[in-house]
Amino acid sequence: MNIDDLRQLAKKRLPKVCYDFIEGGTDDELGLMTNEQAFRQMRIVPRYLIDVSEREQSTTLFGSTYSSPIGIAPTGLAGLFRHSADLMLAEAARDANVPFIMSGTSTSSVEDLGKLAPDHGWYQIYSAADPSISEDMIKRVRDAGLKTLVFTVDVPQPSNRERGIRSGWGPSRTLAWKTKFEALRHPAWMMQWLQHGTPCFSNWARYAGPNASAKEVADLVARQFGAPMTWKHVERYRKLWNGIFVLKGIMHPDDALRAHSHDVDGIIVSNHGGRQLDNAPSPLEVLPTICHAVGDRMPVMLDGGVRRGLHALIALCMGAKFVFQGRPTLYGVTAGGVAGAAKALAIFRREIDISMAQIGATKIHDLGPQFLMWKHKSDEHKQPLRDTSLRVCDIADE
Repeated sequence: MNIDDLRQLAKKRLPKVCYDFIEGGTDDELGLMTNEQAFRQMRIVPRYLIDVSEREQSTTLFGSTYSSPIGIAPTGLAGLFRHSADLMLAEAARDANVPFIMSGTSTSSVEDLGKLAPDHGWYQIYSAADPSISEDMIKRVRDAGLKTLVFTVDVPQPSNRERGIRSGWGPSRTLAWKTKFEALRHPAWMMQWLQHGTPCFSNWARYAGPNASAKEVADLVARQFGAPMTWKHVERYRKLWNGIFVLKGIMHPDDALRAHSHDVDGIIVSNHGGRQLDNAPSPLEVLPTICHAVGDRMPVMLDGGVRRGLHALIALCMGAKFVFQGRPTLYGVTAGGVAGAAKALAIFRREIDISMAQIGATKIHDLGPQFLMWKHKSDEHKQPLRDTSLRVCDIADE
C-alpha cells in the first residue's frame, strides 16, 4: 500500500549487508532522521469549498513536461540488489514519464541508458582524480544522446559509514564468513549472485584495463574518489557539456548563486541522503533560503527524506520546482524489478493526487507558501508563510 511496505519486501529479499548499505547513513545517522523529521514537522493548511474534481500533476522542467513532479535520484550499486536494476529503474521512469538519474556508480552503462530511455535518462557524474576519465565520461554521455548531466559535488571525501562496516561492508570489500552465511537465508538474492556474480561498475570498466575484474574496477573507482574538487571543475565540465547542466548537493544559498554565475542550469538541494555529513541540516530546512536567493534565475530541485506524495507537495510549496527520491524506488526495484519500481512511482502519484484534493489544489503550479502553516502562534491572523517562510532557515543572514 505504501513505500514502507516496499521497504519491508526489499529487506526480506536482501542479505543484511546489502540492506544496511541502502538504509545506512554516516556516523550516528542523525542526518537520516533529520531528513525525514523535517517533513513530519511541517503542517499544511487545507483550503475547502474548491472544485477539485479534476486534478493535474504534470510538471514542466527544462522544457520537458513530465507526468508527475517526482523523479528518481541516483542510487549507486543498484545492480547488487537486483541484476540490471539501473535499467529497470530507467524503464519504469520512462513508462511513468518522469526523469531517472543514473548513478555515477551504476552497474549498467550510460550507453545502454541512452538506448533505453534517451528522453528520460539523466547521468550523474563524479569528479575523478584523473581528469581524462571525467572528460571521457562527459563525451560518452553526449554520444549516448542524453540531454542532462548532473555533477554531484557533496563527496569531497568518502564518509564514515559505520553501519555498513559493522555489517561487513569493509574497505577490503571481502565479506566475512558470518556475512556470507547470513546471505544464505535469502535464497532469491543468492541465486541471482551465483548466476551473475559480483556486479561491476560498468561505466568505469574501460578505464581499469582490458578484461578487468569487478574487484579491479572497484579498486579503480576507490582510487579516483576523494580528489580535490573546486569550482574550476564546474567551469571545465560546463565548457565540455553543451546540454542541461545541474549541480547536486548544494546546501548553501551562496553556493547556489555561485552555481548560477557559472552558467549552471539548475541545482538539486541535497545532503546525499544523510550519507555524507551527519549534522548537516535537511535539504527541506535550507530550501526556502536557497529559493529566496536564487529567485527565478534557475530551477531549484530537492531530494532527501521523501517518503510520501505529501512530502513532495510540501517541498513544492516551499519553493522547489521538482522533487527526487532514491530509496523508495530502490526498495521497489529490489522487491519486484520493473514492476516494483513502477509500483513505487504509482504510489507517489496516487498520494500526490489525493493530497492535492485534500488541500484544495488542482494543478502543481497552484502550490505555494499559502498552504503552509503559520510559523508563530502570533501570526495566526496573518497570511500563511507567504512572507515568513523565507526565514525558516535564514542562513544567508547569519
